[in-house]
Amino acid sequence: MKKLIPILAFLFFSGSSILLSGQNIGLDGQVISWSTINLQEPFNIQGGLRYIPEVNFNIPIGNLSLEGEGSLNIWGSAAYDGSDSIAYDNKLDLYRAWVKLSGDQFEIRAGLQKINFGSANMIRPLMWFDQIDPRDPLGLTKGVYGLLGRYYFLNNANIWLWGLYGNNDPKGLEIFPSKENSFEYGGRVQLPISIGEIAASYHHRQADPDAILPTPMQIGETCPENRYALDAKVDIGVGAWFEAALIQKNSDLLTLDNTTMLNVGLDYSFAIGNGLSIMGEALYYMQGEEAFQTEQDVIFGGLSLNYPINIIHNISAIVFIDASNKELYRFINWSMTYDKWAFYSMAFWNPDKYRLPGFEQEANIFSGVGFQLMAVFNY
Repeated sequence: MKKLIPILAFLFFSGSSILLSGQNIGLDGQVISWSTINLQEPFNIQGGLRYIPEVNFNIPIGNLSLEGEGSLNIWGSAAYDGSDSIAYDNKLDLYRAWVKLSGDQFEIRAGLQKINFGSANMIRPLMWFDQIDPRDPLGLTKGVYGLLGRYYFLNNANIWLWGLYGNNDPKGLEIFPSKENSFEYGGRVQLPISIGEIAASYHHRQADPDAILPTPMQIGETCPENRYALDAKVDIGVGAWFEAALIQKNSDLLTLDNTTMLNVGLDYSFAIGNGLSIMGEALYYMQGEEAFQTEQDVIFGGLSLNYPINIIHNISAIVFIDASNKELYRFINWSMTYDKWAFYSMAFWNPDKYRLPGFEQEANIFSGVGFQLMAVFNY
């Protein structure tokens, strides 16, 4: 898929040159600055700057539309932990690079893109291709290289089909990355029901345990992996949903080949002041030699509250409960949103060892006790 990037870039900028006269080209972006102070020993201060410039276009082609988006993730940070030196880090990556052809009932999108779906919000068994942290007010996540097609029926049912290639780093909840330059494929069928919707999903890939084993232990074995999932969301006076996923691996290296995850959740908005929204989720995670066996298990819970003070100010809080390890993760965010500026004041009180599954490695700055200030400029 990475060989597709030059082609996408050619299409993207060729389209852009055509669009300059039609004014269908957009130049957008975000500039994000943050500073984090962690009061846990060892005392740590981190500051950083991230820039995400974006170019997008839209070309009408009869009854069809050709769209594209390209963006970069440029960031740098500096950290001080009380020692004599300051640690610097920086990175420049493609963030998105895709083109999409769409009509009234279908769309086909190719390139580096975000693919996410499912009914859960905080602790998601269907976090297969993204790593969105629910505490991140910007919802940033890496994309995947692939081809995604979706068809929408007139009764609101829809079908997704995808193929991925060239995604060599672990994504979503993966422990083992995919085998280098291997092809992954899957799909999803989503159906309306009288009080909501229900969907089934499938994905196949070749996992590569060698990628995380010490070099002397590598045995050159790949691990076929199949994922099956069922999820639904309904309105029964309160919002209610579930996600259930089964991940089956086939490897002589693993004794627990089957992983099962079940999430159930509720949300409700109370008529208190400007409206208090409360959401709760519970996740049961188990592993065994056979499907649905429980030889190792973990129970997680999540509770989220959100209250809009006025059109500018908003306060939200999230608590994660690791029932198996008897640990709490606490997070609160006061946000102020203007036309182009947004400001966030966040505080956290978490365990020293970060056990929340699937979130970006950068989220480890939320381990321990501390606070973070963030300013965002959108143009």
